[in-house]
Amino acid sequence: MGEFFDGTAGQPAAFMTARVPSFTDFLAGYQPDLLPVGFRGRGLPGGDGAANEVIKNLPHATTIVAAVCERGVVMAGDRRATAGNMISKRDVEKVFRSDEFSAIGMAGVASIGLEFIRLFQVELEHYEKMEGRSLSLEGKANRLGAMVRGNLGAAMQGLAMIPLFAGYDEENAVGRIFSYDVAGGPYEEHRFYSIGSGSVFAKSALKKLYSDGMSATDATLACVQALYDAADDDSATGGPDLTRRIFPVITIITDDGFRRLTDAESAEIAQHVVDERMRLPDGPLAALRNG
Repeated sequence: MGEFFDGTAGQPAAFMTARVPSFTDFLAGYQPDLLPVGFRGRGLPGGDGAANEVIKNLPHATTIVAAVCERGVVMAGDRRATAGNMISKRDVEKVFRSDEFSAIGMAGVASIGLEFIRLFQVELEHYEKMEGRSLSLEGKANRLGAMVRGNLGAAMQGLAMIPLFAGYDEENAVGRIFSYDVAGGPYEEHRFYSIGSGSVFAKSALKKLYSDGMSATDATLACVQALYDAADDDSATGGPDLTRRIFPVITIITDDGFRRLTDAESAEIAQHVVDERMRLPDGPLAALRNG
């Protein structure tokens, strides 16, 4: 008992002597069973037919979009989760604050993604407390990539979670977007990006709607239009649900920090998009320009 506790308010000695700036690395050495299932090979399923069937029917989350705007970046996500061909949840949240100047969204196995995001949030807080300063945006992106790589074994057995990371780069005063593959990435994306099963449709919409130097308001509207297009063609993506009052989660990260739009603000934007689609079912047209 004396080896475990240091006598200071009953705190484990490991917590009082640790100088590891990575909370994930510290936890892996101190109590690895607290890491997400499958992370770094912990508790992986056997991979037989029964296990594969269970994994296939776990709730999956899609679709996330992000777009760089003036003074920052916008990230938004739909609210639907599916299990096989069934809608398992209509109001799941897939976009979260990772710290004061960044946001993270997820696609893939929802339970793994939610636990993974919580771990990443603590990872950034732990680093700031240990080092007395926050990581640069690129440093956060790289740290997230290392964590995604730690889930590779689980991903190969079907427990894949792919994040989309975006934030305000204080050093360069711009918004930036980073995508990942199951091996960890990261890859910096320019202007806009989308992940999830509806991403091909969302990115196609953003190709027409996005323009450099957009205001946060215009970028937000473009992202919601893109999510609407994704829902129009992808059954795993949910559009605005006016009956149940379920609308996309929308976040804006600028030099003022992270801000999630209120439900009322998201509802107003979604209602505007739906009203426009009543007039133009295929959405706004992109202007053709010479030169």
